[in-house]
Amino acid sequence: MLALVFEDIGKLVLKEVPKPQVVPGSVLVKVKSCAICGSDLRIINNGNSRVKPPTILGHEASGEVVEVGEGVMRFKVGDRVAIGSDVPCGACVYCEAGIGNICPINYAMGYQFPGSFAEYVLLNPLVVEHGPVHHIPNNISYEEAALAEPLACCLNALELCGVNLGETIVIIGAGPIGCMLMEVARKMGAGKVIAVNRTRKRESVVQQVADIVIYTSEENLISRIYEETGGLGADVVLTACSSPEAQVDALNIVRNRGRVNFFGGLPPGTPPTPIDTNIIHYKEILLTGAHGSVPRHHRQALELISQGIVKVKRYISSAYPLSESLEAFQKAGEKKEMRIIIQP
Repeated sequence: MLALVFEDIGKLVLKEVPKPQVVPGSVLVKVKSCAICGSDLRIINNGNSRVKPPTILGHEASGEVVEVGEGVMRFKVGDRVAIGSDVPCGACVYCEAGIGNICPINYAMGYQFPGSFAEYVLLNPLVVEHGPVHHIPNNISYEEAALAEPLACCLNALELCGVNLGETIVIIGAGPIGCMLMEVARKMGAGKVIAVNRTRKRESVVQQVADIVIYTSEENLISRIYEETGGLGADVVLTACSSPEAQVDALNIVRNRGRVNFFGGLPPGTPPTPIDTNIIHYKEILLTGAHGSVPRHHRQALELISQGIVKVKRYISSAYPLSESLEAFQKAGEKKEMRIIIQP
C-alpha cells in the first residue's frame, strides 16, 4: 500500500510499504480521511520519545472496515468508523479509573501504533478492545468524523477547568483547536468568548466563534483583557498553542480564583517556563493541564457533530490525496489554514 512514512526528524517519504495483515481480534480499515495535527508537525520537526521511526503518523482519522479478525464482534465489513488517538492499556490504575489518557504507557495511534497517513490502518486487538474507535453516525462525512479526535481533546480540557453560565473565557491560540474550544465553551454557557492570536491569520473563521479577537502583534493583551472584564480578569483561560509566553500570560490575565488550563504542549527542548508561583498562590488560581482524551470523549464528540451542536466543517480548509501529502504537510506548516485533510 502507499503510505507517508516518517523516517527521521525532518524527513517524510511517500512510499510503498506492506499492507497490514489482520490477526485475531484486529480490524483493518481503509482510510478515507486523516487530518494533519499540530502534534504531527512537532513530531516531524522535533521527534517524540513514543515515536520510533520509520513509522506512519496520523491520529485524526476515519475510514471503512474492510476486514475483521477472528473474535471481533463490535465491527463488521462495511462499517464506517472514526478513530481517535489515545489508547488505554486497560490494566493500570489510571485506565481502570477511566483516565487512560494519562496512562504511564500512553499508547496512541500514530505514536506507538502505526497511524492513518496510509491507504490502510490496522487496529490491533488492544485498540479494538479499549481504544477510541466508534461507528460514524449516518449524517456525518468522513472528513467531519476525522475531527472528532481533536474535538474530544477539547471536551477533556473544558471538563477539567469547567465553564459556568455567563463566564468570560479567553482562548490563547486561535487555530482549529482554539476555535473548537471557543465553540464548545459557548455551548457550555460562556457569556463572553475572547480569542487571542498573534496575527490575523485565519481571521474569517475565528470571528465566527469569538465575540472579541485580540491580536497581540497590534495591542497589549493584559491591558485589553482587564478592560474587557471590568478590571477583574477572565474566569477561565486556556492556552491552545505551544508557547511558554502564552502560559505566563494566562496567569496574568485570569481573575482571582479563576481557572487556567495549559492545553497546548511545548516541543521537546523548550527551556523551562519562568512562572511566578506567587501569582498562583495569592490569586488562588486553579491550574490544570490537559493531555489528549479518553474514548468516551471521542464518542461524545461524534454525537455533538451529528447533532449539529459543534460545526466542525468550518475548520476544514482543504483536502489533498495521499499522493500530494508532502505538499499538504508543507502547507500545514505555514499555519495559515485550519485543518488540512489527507484522503488516501
